[in-house]
Amino acid sequence: MARVLILGGGFGGVVAAESLAKGLGNEHQITLISRSRRFVFYPALVQLAFGKCELDDVSFDLRETMLSRRVSFIEAEVARIDPDARTVTTAHGETEGKHFYDYLIYALGRRLATERIPGFYEHAHHLLDVDKALKFAKAVENFNEGRAVIGQCPEARLPVPVYETAFALSRLLEERGVRDRARITIVDPDQVGFQCGDAVAAGALTNALATHGIEFLSDFPIDRVTPGAAITSNGQAINFNLLMLLPPFRGSSAASYLGITNQEGYINVNAAMRVVGLERMYAIGDCVNFSGPKMGHMAVRQANVAAANLVAEIGGHEPVSSYIHEMKLVIDEGGADSIYLHKDLWVDEPSSVRQGRFWSWAKRAQEKYWEAVHF
Repeated sequence: MARVLILGGGFGGVVAAESLAKGLGNEHQITLISRSRRFVFYPALVQLAFGKCELDDVSFDLRETMLSRRVSFIEAEVARIDPDARTVTTAHGETEGKHFYDYLIYALGRRLATERIPGFYEHAHHLLDVDKALKFAKAVENFNEGRAVIGQCPEARLPVPVYETAFALSRLLEERGVRDRARITIVDPDQVGFQCGDAVAAGALTNALATHGIEFLSDFPIDRVTPGAAITSNGQAINFNLLMLLPPFRGSSAASYLGITNQEGYINVNAAMRVVGLERMYAIGDCVNFSGPKMGHMAVRQANVAAANLVAEIGGHEPVSSYIHEMKLVIDEGGADSIYLHKDLWVDEPSSVRQGRFWSWAKRAQEKYWEAVHF
């Protein structure tokens, strides 16, 4: 019997656990360790902040879900990994101590490096956990005039909620009849659409922003935040009455001392999702060292690849699946300017871009499908 440990209860960890349960059956032991027993569907946090869904619509109980799939669940913090002894030490949870494994899937995601932007914690909102989304919702309720600044700090690597927040805020202010009293500005360290692909994607986004009268301020790498201004490293400043920023990302600290990461803490893996330099260890999701944005659908695909190859490895076979690093995303504008983008990030070819109301509907349908299958 093989003991498989999965670290992390996000998209990657959940899908890996489900795939392994199907692929391994009852002959092997699968355990998922997560710091929280609540799974959060992060793509829906913009909708939560703007009152388009309820809290129960964006989360579910991991323990119940895993047990129904014959996967053991432990709520605890991962403190240390020892690849030589094949142990994981947990703390601050329902169990503290060592857990032995034969195979390990690392899916602990990325860390929000808010400390790299002085003043971020005190003065900026973000949409990367439920509590922060609800706090931002209260700020939006009280915003009817002035300047709203929405954007990314350098190395944030998650463009979709920035654009969706700007579009949602514009529509909300229009519904209130106060759109002409507010100015909405997106700030970004790069050019418009840079993380979404290329000039084709940039053109579609530029047109959608113009339709809503949303400004885009490029080459604006925010370095610090004061009570009323976001400031770059070269001294440029933009004043705000409402601020939503995505902070810099870094790899999870639990892998930082293992010699398997790049300078930003992301884990080096090959196309089979095996960790480079360590045996019997896979890594998936936001924690891996791949170029481009960090997105849920990438973690899902990586989880399926890793699970298939782990099943093959347990059976004494070579890898049977390879990951293709492609980006598929929908930026939900709420109407005819909603955008679908598809790009292979390992191939130098133009993005495939589609626009229309269908993509707004398709994104919500996909979210409902996820809820039906996993919640």
